[in-house]
Amino acid sequence: MGRTTRKRRTPLATKAIAASAALALGGGGLVWANFYASAHESGSGQNQIKAAGAQIATIQCPDVGQELRDVPEKARAGVDQELANLDKQVTEAYTRLASTRQAQAGDSGFVQNAILGPLKSKRTAAIDRIGINIRRVGGQAPNGLEQLAECKGMGVDEVNNGDGQNGDGQDQGQDNGQDQGQVGDNGNGAAGPVAADFVDITTVQPNTPPANGNGLKANGDGGSTGSFTTSCGVNENNKFNTDNLIVAPGVDNGAHHLHDYVGNQDNDAFSSDEDLANADTSCQNQGDKSTYYWPVLRIQDGTQEFDANELGGGLEGNVGKVLKAQQAEIKFVGNKASEVVAMPRFLRIITGAANAFTNGDANANASMSCTGFEDRQLTDKYPICPEGSQVVRTANFQSCWDGQNIDSANHRDHVDFVQADGTCANGFQAIPQLQIRLVYDAPAPVIENGQIQNPFAVDGFPEQLHKPITDHNDFINVMDDNLMNQVVQCINTGQECQ
Repeated sequence: MGRTTRKRRTPLATKAIAASAALALGGGGLVWANFYASAHESGSGQNQIKAAGAQIATIQCPDVGQELRDVPEKARAGVDQELANLDKQVTEAYTRLASTRQAQAGDSGFVQNAILGPLKSKRTAAIDRIGINIRRVGGQAPNGLEQLAECKGMGVDEVNNGDGQNGDGQDQGQDNGQDQGQVGDNGNGAAGPVAADFVDITTVQPNTPPANGNGLKANGDGGSTGSFTTSCGVNENNKFNTDNLIVAPGVDNGAHHLHDYVGNQDNDAFSSDEDLANADTSCQNQGDKSTYYWPVLRIQDGTQEFDANELGGGLEGNVGKVLKAQQAEIKFVGNKASEVVAMPRFLRIITGAANAFTNGDANANASMSCTGFEDRQLTDKYPICPEGSQVVRTANFQSCWDGQNIDSANHRDHVDFVQADGTCANGFQAIPQLQIRLVYDAPAPVIENGQIQNPFAVDGFPEQLHKPITDHNDFINVMDDNLMNQVVQCINTGQECQ
């Protein structure tokens, strides 16, 4: 698959890291060995068995960004650079973890001494620089940030126990067999997903009320029941990159995984608001230059994609055939308790969390299902759909806004979800809720002897092991004022517009 994207020059230091990783791992990107195998080889001895049993599957680090609530505007560029640095450090540490399994099997202290210890030192320095950036412009850094420098390992049982993060997945009735004793590479060079990450959708009990029109009901006379649908295609222009303009502006490969883009055609890490406003759009309504983007879905079938030897792609464990959505439905709906107000231009919203597997599911907010079974939504499992049914990814964005800011230091505090009764807390205002539904022709993977064959998975940070709970979605509003006012009018007057 080709691509058209404005690609910035990769810094030499980054190229050197990629080259060394590829050399260390045989030149084919990250190779995820079954690190338990060596413990049972002839002559390995009890000490090696003990060491192998103590090995870790991935790395868990505290989320520094979520603790940054009050960063002065003038410090945010520098702080975002350091937060991206923290992500890069974890990625590099995980690369070393995945490439040193033999050394780990022979030395029970290897991970702590050679990986986690140096990682803590690097994180301490980055966190210190965050404080310097904040104080330099007269701000006050949060107390205790340095305590977030230390990371720990997650054991194989933690990774492969199939429990998920939040219990949404149902018992799939499958014998995972060997799956409990290893982090497999499925024969294709990717760590995860594993059999326990999948569930037959027909065995899942309904857990979502059926939609009524736009899925929202008016609360007396105060609700807003209309909708506005924008048609922006399915990325026919092959607009891909591994940047994240919201979280890591100015940082090449800030996402460490590949994004699909629809709408705005000038979205990369270096795009300014002016760039976005002057860009072309794939949306039929040319007044909508918003950018809508999400991690690609791949089939791990051995396909050598265009990014097989690039950072964010094969060099960081995102391998296989990129699937393009058959449908990308983008809709804005109302609030069941009140009318909505216009979104400000350049408002940024992230929903879901790319680090939800290792950092917990507090920000997880994307789900998967199958056509014909969308009353059964999964956040911590991938669905196995029956013949004739397609995979569906759904994201319902935050729809309460603080009334002032287009972004916040942790990229979340300026927006919020509605409360159970549909109202917005803390003086926030109801805005149109963005709902994105993606439909894919993804062949159902097969589980044999506890192993998953040719699974599909979302791209992600390598240490997240392609867990489904890490799915997420991003949006920057670049509608012109006339179109946004039309969206609000349609929603508040109960019309269905497009």
